[in-house]
Formats: sequence, structure tokens, C-alpha cells
Amino acid sequence: MNPLIKTHAAVAAQSTVVPIENEPAPKLFVEPPLPDPLAGGVVYIPYRVENLRILPVGGSAARSVSPRLGHLHVTVDDLPWAWADYGQSNTIILVGMPGGQHQVLIEVVDPEGNVFTKQTMTFHISDKKAQP
Repeated sequence: MNPLIKTHAAVAAQSTVVPIENEPAPKLFVEPPLPDPLAGGVVYIPYRVENLRILPVGGSAARSVSPRLGHLHVTVDDLPWAWADYGQSNTIILVGMPGGQHQVLIEVVDPEGNVFTKQTMTFHISDKKAQP
């Protein structure tokens, strides 16, 4: 049997249009940045979220929507500010990053900003950027 089919069959499908009883906790899977663009100061961090739909919806009323809604908060290098990501691209993109060690905190939050889960990605950008 094809292992991809076996893996896919082992994952239970859930509808995104009807309420789900006892929803499992959201999960966040973050991959290391794609290595080739780092040389040019561009960071592509692929991610995947399970048990949560990322949508531009906020407020306390949205907390009770099922299937669960939320979005991402992204913080770079422990700066005192972050941004919210409501996109569906499954990739965080940072452009013009200076050389050196960097850290990106990715938080999966509910519609009011309460954290479900989070991961930190650390990476290094060479001080000498590749020439086009």
C-alpha cells in the first residue's frame, strides 16, 4: 500500500461547516526557514495549523464559533511589537533582514488574542548577502 495513502487514511476528516463537539486543541507545526533565500536576507518560514481556521474575525463572540477560529501573532527578535497574520498562505515572509542571528516567535491565538500554542524559530543570516 502507498504510505501516503495510509497516512492520509489515518487522519480523521473534520467538516469546516458544522460545529465540532469537544474540539481538539489547536496545533502549530513550523518548518525551518527555506535555506536558499536566507543568503539574500529573505526569510520564508513554512507553517501549518491544525484544529483552527485562520480568518480575519475578532471579538468575544467569535470565541464560541465552531469549528474554532483564530489567527497568528508574529514577533521578530523580541521587539516590543508584533503583527497579526490572517492569511492563508501557510508561509511567513520577512524581507530585508540584516545579517546575524534572529528569532521569530509564532503564536496561534483565539479571536481575542489569547495564546493557544506557540513556537520559536531561530536562524542565522550571513552578513554577506548573495548578489543577484
